Amino acid sequence: MNIIQTTTIQEIRQIHLDDDGTFPNSTLPVLFYKAALYIPALFPAAHVKNLFESHGWSNSWDSGIFEFHHYHSITHEVLGIYSGETTLQLGGDNGVKLQIQKGDVIVIPAGVAHKNLRQENDISCVGAYPEGMDYDMNYGKAGERPATDHNIHKLPLPKTDPVYGDGGLVQIWGEQHRNIH
Repeated sequence: MNIIQTTTIQEIRQIHLDDDGTFPNSTLPVLFYKAALYIPALFPAAHVKNLFESHGWSNSWDSGIFEFHHYHSITHEVLGIYSGETTLQLGGDNGVKLQIQKGDVIVIPAGVAHKNLRQENDISCVGAYPEGMDYDMNYGKAGERPATDHNIHKLPLPKTDPVYGDGGLVQIWGEQHRNIH
């Protein structure tokens, strides 16, 4: 069952997505920070990249969001939106649709499928990974699992929140992880 929950921890919304048979999704919730970023007029991508790097999230890129379902099994991912708006689908074809726009941040746990339902370049964002982790691309094709499931299971939790450093993700995912194990 897909659940959207609002939490009082720094106004971070939690979106829980179950394995749908094609995409593993995650026992950890997607974290949605609505309007969390100040976006300057000059060099907005550099501003977002620098914020993430200051909290240990690097190996960044600057682009739109792909128009097909994909997920990463060897890292978690943060997306900081600095221009435009779109609808992001999380969790596969029957997943949650989330309206995102300039100033929003989404932290996507390893295994969670995500797809832009509009044009790739309707939105511009900076993506980054905890401790500069490398990333892989998986598409829900036959043969990806169980190897991707194994990768996801052994992945450690990030040590910092990409927006706030302490708190936020560290607290939310830490509590989720303790409750599961």
